[in-house]
Amino acid sequence: MPVIKILPHEEICPNGVEFELETGANLCESMLSRGVDIEHACDMACACTTCHVIVREGYSSLNEANEIEEDLLDRAWGLTAVSRLSCQIKVGNKDLTIEIPKYTINHAKEG
Repeated sequence: MPVIKILPHEEICPNGVEFELETGANLCESMLSRGVDIEHACDMACACTTCHVIVREGYSSLNEANEIEEDLLDRAWGLTAVSRLSCQIKVGNKDLTIEIPKYTINHAKEG
């Protein structure tokens, strides 16, 4: 099973975290179930960019982004060539290193 490494993020995951994940699992759901409280304002419906992540390693093993995701990513803060919406990522068969950007376009957070 691939190892998912979430790099430290000051607010969401201060110490970073690593976990194993089955191929085909949804990254956003898996992060949330392991205590990584990534924003997902649209409830993972691919309608916002709050779950934007940067895939530092393992990008080529992921499912391809569809046109809707690519259009949404154009609005994401800190967009890179290896940016994805975590709600749309189906984990492939390679280890991943994930960076959560410092900011989102969401001006208000619940809780």
